[in-house]
Amino acid sequence: MNAPTDLSMKTDEVLRVELEVFRREHRDLDEAIQALVEKGMGDQLTLQRLKKRKLRLKDLIAQIEDRLTPDIIA
Repeated sequence: MNAPTDLSMKTDEVLRVELEVFRREHRDLDEAIQALVEKGMGDQLTLQRLKKRKLRLKDLIAQIEDRLTPDIIA
């Protein structure tokens, strides 16, 4: 996740591509964490780092989705 997080400088098209990449990475991390837990192979530090990375991705995904969602005035 080396991409800059300044969303204001990116076009919607770039954000959509990044969103898909981040979603895929989030899904992959989820599967990796689950596999490590099931096999009992992951030490606590590794699992904690993977979970923190997954949370950072979740926050970034939420920020991008918020930016891409048009404001609706009721």
